[in-house]
Amino acid sequence: MGWRQGAAEWLLSNAASGWRGAASAAALAAGGASGTARAGAPAGASRGAAASRGAAAAGPQKKLGLKDVQHIVAITSAKGGVGKSTTAVNVAVAMATRLGLRVGLLDADVHGPSIPTLMNLRGKPELDKSGTGALMLPKENYRVKTMSFGFFLEGDEPVVWRGPMVNNAFDKMLFGTEWGLLDVLVVDMPPGTGDAQINLGQRIPLSGAALVSTPQDVALIDVRRGAQMFLKLRVPLLGLIENMAYHRCGKCGHVEHIFGTGGVERAAADYGMDVIGQVPLHVDIQTRSDAGTPVVAAEPGGALAGAYVGIAERLHAKLLAL
Repeated sequence: MGWRQGAAEWLLSNAASGWRGAASAAALAAGGASGTARAGAPAGASRGAAASRGAAAAGPQKKLGLKDVQHIVAITSAKGGVGKSTTAVNVAVAMATRLGLRVGLLDADVHGPSIPTLMNLRGKPELDKSGTGALMLPKENYRVKTMSFGFFLEGDEPVVWRGPMVNNAFDKMLFGTEWGLLDVLVVDMPPGTGDAQINLGQRIPLSGAALVSTPQDVALIDVRRGAQMFLKLRVPLLGLIENMAYHRCGKCGHVEHIFGTGGVERAAADYGMDVIGQVPLHVDIQTRSDAGTPVVAAEPGGALAGAYVGIAERLHAKLLAL
């Protein structure tokens, strides 16, 4: 079957595009008014949101695979290497295993997908042909439904693609996946504020974005740019997560702020955001992540897991308040 070919051959083939025609037909049948609703917004609320934000900012239409997804949250940083993907995974697992929510996780970083390793998932997704379109079935671990372009790659195979091919592949993962009933879909965004990030922000009907940063200025410079990008896209900022906030010595308990202190709080205040959590720099997070066992699942009663659970609780509260 065509979908068993390599990443480029299947994701960009006509054989796998049945979902697109079905999604277009569904959008036409739904009519213009319902098409502008944001993910998770009731009909009456969507009209109020459209009035306050303007027709141009009403957000993209929900398509086939997203029809039963209530909220979509971007975990983003605009800066690589700050632990964004690790944060996204642990927050998603915390929402599923500790808050009891129905959760999905989408790896939007086509060029550098790390979610398969972090979630300990391998192999190409199965195809569901029971509906009106050929949708992919997400893989699942730790009660989180997961989709990543990494499922289609072999070994160290690089993704040497330009923008249109990346956008096409992303559309098929987002809209061409049978997510089913979800309370929250967590999207692990790629770093940066360029064409790829803008296109993703315009394609996804986001409920909001949470930004991840380490405390040092070199990271916060880019995080501020990321905040500006989402404000321009009229996506609500849900809060700032301070990763690697401090290191506590395992022997004497001394706390050291290796990357500085205070910068995240200042950035959050400048953009009217809350700091919704602090995660320390700890070797257990690194070793658990590399092993594909998120610390929230591996040590659910520990302090590290508690930091992520607190972030998940605050994010969920903000979603409920939208």
